[in-house]
Amino acid sequence: MLHFMRRGPRAFASKLALSVVALSTALASPVLAAGKTITAVMHSDLRIIDPIFTTAYITRDHGYMVYDTLVAPDSSFKIQPQMADWKISDDKLTYTFTLRDGLKWHDGAPVTAEDCVASLKRWAAVDGMGQKLMDFTASIEATDAKTITLKLKEPYGLVLDSIGKPSSRVAFMMPKRLAETPADKQIPEQIGSGPFKFVASEFQPGVKAVYVKNTDYVPRKEPASWTSGGKVAKVDRVEWITMPDSQTAVNALQSGDIDFMENLPYDMLPVLEANKELTIEVSNKFGFQTLGRMNFLYPPFDNVKVRRAALLAMNQKDVLDALVGNAKYQKICGAFFVCDTPFATDVGAETLIKGNGMAEAKKALAESGYDGTPVVIMAPGDVTTLKAQPIVAAQLLREAGFKVDLQATDWQTVVSRRASQKPPKEGGWNMFFTNWVAADVSNPIANLSIGGQGKKGGWFGWAEDPKIEQLKDAFVRAPSVDEQKKIAADIQKEAYEQVIYIPLGQYLLPSGWRKSLTGVLDGPATPLFWNIDKSE
Repeated sequence: MLHFMRRGPRAFASKLALSVVALSTALASPVLAAGKTITAVMHSDLRIIDPIFTTAYITRDHGYMVYDTLVAPDSSFKIQPQMADWKISDDKLTYTFTLRDGLKWHDGAPVTAEDCVASLKRWAAVDGMGQKLMDFTASIEATDAKTITLKLKEPYGLVLDSIGKPSSRVAFMMPKRLAETPADKQIPEQIGSGPFKFVASEFQPGVKAVYVKNTDYVPRKEPASWTSGGKVAKVDRVEWITMPDSQTAVNALQSGDIDFMENLPYDMLPVLEANKELTIEVSNKFGFQTLGRMNFLYPPFDNVKVRRAALLAMNQKDVLDALVGNAKYQKICGAFFVCDTPFATDVGAETLIKGNGMAEAKKALAESGYDGTPVVIMAPGDVTTLKAQPIVAAQLLREAGFKVDLQATDWQTVVSRRASQKPPKEGGWNMFFTNWVAADVSNPIANLSIGGQGKKGGWFGWAEDPKIEQLKDAFVRAPSVDEQKKIAADIQKEAYEQVIYIPLGQYLLPSGWRKSLTGVLDGPATPLFWNIDKSE
């Protein structure tokens, strides 16, 4: 059984007092809120505000507030026009996108095709699906102020799915002057064309982020559906309040001091479900995959034998029991591409899902040449869904014979630090844990962390595996779903053999909101704040 250190009453009281002070500070806005305001506690504090720079979901959520997309999926998984409609040539080699009327940036300038071409190029430089799309692209250019022309080298069936993908990284459109910022540097200002404007003057990392209705936004006429359709801002202002203590946030939700809480603690669900003033619901019914990622650049995980020993030491049940602890919301699953999808398989996952690999892990580590190099694990303590994994993994790795340096931090520090390629002794790292929504990992092209591009274009950890990249090329060229399934299984087998990352199971996450809110949307990338109305 896994044991966790209990905090004393004095420490809890001190933390509670600080949280109450933070709440009062956050709610005391220097600008008086006019009209309807939604106050929300999100899953994380917002610090990085460039949605192309990072895959962090809080930054993606910020992106949906400020920016818009050319196309987007509806609840039937069908890609729909958003900022643009499109035509495809008979030979399937030319995609012509035409911007709709009424599109303006938040600074009043018109949205142009040149802006969108620059945005697509910046996104494609770092996104897995974008990178693969560019491998098939001969050219992409603005042929006039409202027309984007994408020409392919050969037919590629994932053009629209790539540009319209609903989750990290999303192909958000931004002005050319911002989109020309290198993808490894953050943009200097937040100017989008979306339904809300970011209020930079009220942004206080660690306290709150504020958005106001974009009164110039012209929504589509279709009903809102997932990230497509009419993005109608029905409130005047949205405030994201940082409240790292979940008990304080739950109390604020029940008292009406906040309207919405994205991540509810599982142990508090019975109390919250009994409150008739609250709606408790799983908005993302596809769930999440939680995973561990190693750094391939430095010892000890530059050695595949050491990585395999670490994999053998892991077991999903311990992780899920600590993370969730409720059978209704958790699922053991060894599939890299998520269970209950066309590409699900257990190939290579036996010890991980059965939890019987510890003896083999000790033997493998002893034979690996491991020299006792400490494993630096970043352990964020401020996000409900990321607290347990590092603690459980550290305990299992120590049991297998690893030395572990478990470093307490917060999630936004992890988001910044995981991008560093410095050695662990210079502020780098060996292992971190994160979660993907199912939509982000449901096939080999969408799954950014399954790549093998190494230091050039690879995801944090920088795994280099030419075989996986070759198999991904074969996957997109496969003539049938059956052939794709075989290739996906081969990719998973290689990923387990090389320990590209460690899938640690799936879970569902309930959110809660006051019944004064209506129109809360579901989908694979939630929460979304358009379409929500608030009664007084």
